[in-house]
Amino acid sequence: MNPRLSAVFEHMRDLGLGALAHANGHANYTSFDNDKWPELSVLQAAHAAEILIKARIAQEHPLLIFEQLPRSTQINGDMLEIRHLVEKAKTIQYVELPDHLWAVTGIYLDNVEKYQAFGRLRNAIQHFVPPPNIDYSLKTIEFIFGVIDPFINKCWGLYAIDYNEDTEPYEYIIENLIQSNITFLVSPDLVDYHNFDDFNWPEKPPKYRLEMEKRFEIAKLQKNNS
Repeated sequence: MNPRLSAVFEHMRDLGLGALAHANGHANYTSFDNDKWPELSVLQAAHAAEILIKARIAQEHPLLIFEQLPRSTQINGDMLEIRHLVEKAKTIQYVELPDHLWAVTGIYLDNVEKYQAFGRLRNAIQHFVPPPNIDYSLKTIEFIFGVIDPFINKCWGLYAIDYNEDTEPYEYIIENLIQSNITFLVSPDLVDYHNFDDFNWPEKPPKYRLEMEKRFEIAKLQKNNS
């Protein structure tokens, strides 16, 4: 890839991963100073997903993230420049990204229904009165590890569990995910940090622990073979 085009893709991916780390922090921890962390985690996770999907599309070519480009009659000059895109272009909307991702890359987004439902939840929180009686933190965690986690792993071999703003990167988030019965991809870096036997596993469902222990063993093999 042209170095200039590669820089655009890398910037977008890094920004999306930063938003993911922010969402993970706000969804898995509590603030005594700001009671909106759960709602904010929804906004940040949806934003992270949107940027990361666009980043994968931009990896093919940055202009592919736009559904509408400036006309030549709208531009003063002979060449299309970034400032023209900022002023005139329109990027693909959240709801349309899974189909556009597939059309450009051949990649299917896992759990598209969950992706679209989460987008509607984001819109309700951002533009209307937040729906009552919803555990927003849990919704965010389910979205991160059901949609974003397999996506970034499929595209770039990355793991959502590695993107977290806590100073102890795995210490508390793992406990929260396990207590919530959240299935997640285990990164090789996590293997060095924790032994899964140390966690307080929920009694039910037992198949959840078996699945996670299997994933932990796979990550250990990957670590040993790297």
